[in-house]
Amino acid sequence: MGTTGKLDIRHECPSVEQYLALRKEAGLSAMSAEGAAIGLPRSIFAVTLYEEDTLVGMGRVIGDGGCFFQVTDIAVKPSYQGRGLGKLIMGEIRDFLHTVPDKAYVSLIADGEASKLYAQYGFESVMPRSQGMFLRP
Repeated sequence: MGTTGKLDIRHECPSVEQYLALRKEAGLSAMSAEGAAIGLPRSIFAVTLYEEDTLVGMGRVIGDGGCFFQVTDIAVKPSYQGRGLGKLIMGEIRDFLHTVPDKAYVSLIADGEASKLYAQYGFESVMPRSQGMFLRP
């Protein structure tokens, strides 16, 4: 943990309310309060950026903690975008990922131009040998 200018970097999950609000404001898909209440405490790693008590950015790593890890919920409040906060979040996540077991599979789903950010941290497209898929029950 630490501070950068006015920002406070925390290795903790946001509250359910903060999480849902930032996802919505950042243009990510909606999640339920029930799902967030179950999922957030099960995060393997989380980073949140606060300006005073306002959540301005976040990212999480989820998975089984040994073989599989997925980077998710990378979000920055629109009024804070363009200041390098996505890079700050990914730097914290990258530092955590350097501690996972050898040969672990680390994945993420990149929306649009976000793939350019993730490529800076070593992520590569799995196409054409693999294809990302999802099921929304």
